[in-house]
Amino acid sequence: MPEGAAALRGHRCCPCGPRARVCGRRCPRRGVCSERVKVCVLERQIFDFLGYQWAPILANFVHIIIVILGLFGTIQYRPRYIKGYAVWLVLWVTWNVFVICFYLEAGDLSKETDLILTFNISMHRSWWMENGPGCMVTSVTPAPDWAPEDHRYITVSGCFLEYQYIEVAHSSLQIVLALAGFIYACYVVKCITEEEDSFDFIGGFDSYGYQGPQKTSHLQLQPMYMSK
Repeated sequence: MPEGAAALRGHRCCPCGPRARVCGRRCPRRGVCSERVKVCVLERQIFDFLGYQWAPILANFVHIIIVILGLFGTIQYRPRYIKGYAVWLVLWVTWNVFVICFYLEAGDLSKETDLILTFNISMHRSWWMENGPGCMVTSVTPAPDWAPEDHRYITVSGCFLEYQYIEVAHSSLQIVLALAGFIYACYVVKCITEEEDSFDFIGGFDSYGYQGPQKTSHLQLQPMYMSK
């Protein structure tokens, strides 16, 4: 095998991989970026759990799993994992756009009557509805007849920022992070594809077994005649 091919293939064992030279110093950054994404999703997951928002809880859980797989694909240079991560980001952006439309009551959606985010299991609303900045919660008694027995009927006032805008801000942040992640995923796939092509070109010597140049003999051969 040529020394150049051996040197390039030897970089495969490097923790950051051979593509660190092609794509720049992205190895330390990708861990930091992925940690920030996971922290943002986990923060949102906690508040969705507190508000019994089952649809967002399920979506957040799937997103965390896909982010881990995408990070694994980046570290191990598996383009399929990264492409799957990019496809999921498109769905993730679509979901967050729906959440924004839901809380802003776009079209026929209503955050007060529709129970889409709880799968119609309960009448819970966002955790921020009662625990937003400056919100004052007052229990109303007696409760209306239509109110379930295990729920309390309240009024909320004095909020500095309404809960729907907090939820919209969360979803908007996720959209920004998803767009950045999509661009980064496409960039990494491009780098991996280009380097695999270069490896295939250099590794062409291995397909048939590389043979060094053979030494030519300087002896001059003379024909021999045999008498009968």
